[in-house]
Amino acid sequence: MPRITDRSINKPVLDITRLGHGTLECVDIAKTRRFYEEVLGLDVVQTSPISLLIRKGYDHTYAVVETGKVANEQDLMNHNGLEVIGDAAVDSSYERLLQIKDEYGIRKLQRPHKQHGNYAFYFMDLDGNWWEIVSVGPGGYADAFTDKSYDLTGRHDLNLSRSSHMNDPQVRARTSGNG
Repeated sequence: MPRITDRSINKPVLDITRLGHGTLECVDIAKTRRFYEEVLGLDVVQTSPISLLIRKGYDHTYAVVETGKVANEQDLMNHNGLEVIGDAAVDSSYERLLQIKDEYGIRKLQRPHKQHGNYAFYFMDLDGNWWEIVSVGPGGYADAFTDKSYDLTGRHDLNLSRSSHMNDPQVRARTSGNG
């Protein structure tokens, strides 16, 4: 059941420095690298004959490992977000992918739509990974760590039964007392 949580007062068990990377599987490292560089414009470093490191805009990195087999399709809820500024950038990204999807092996492409306060669309790449192209503000999702109006931790006073997502301006206005 969805609910508001409280911040733990316990000291962390582990002394972690940063959330550094995630891992994605690929079938063919050359085709995948081409997709990442030519379509997504990611920074790519090849660290072995079967692995890449990718990133864009921040230090968070994905390790990409060639398994040679088609992985299970990633669940849409476990997508990877790619942030753009403005709804027009979402629409132009969608139109461009529509034109090149066969050339780059894009398996699925959903139409842009407004959801939880953001304008976005999802697509599945040649390796079965879901990606979201989403219009956000200049700081993207990272703004939630500096703009305290996003954080509902401990806000048990709120009735959030009609709320969907904190990126929805109407939800944020209600929770910050401005709506």
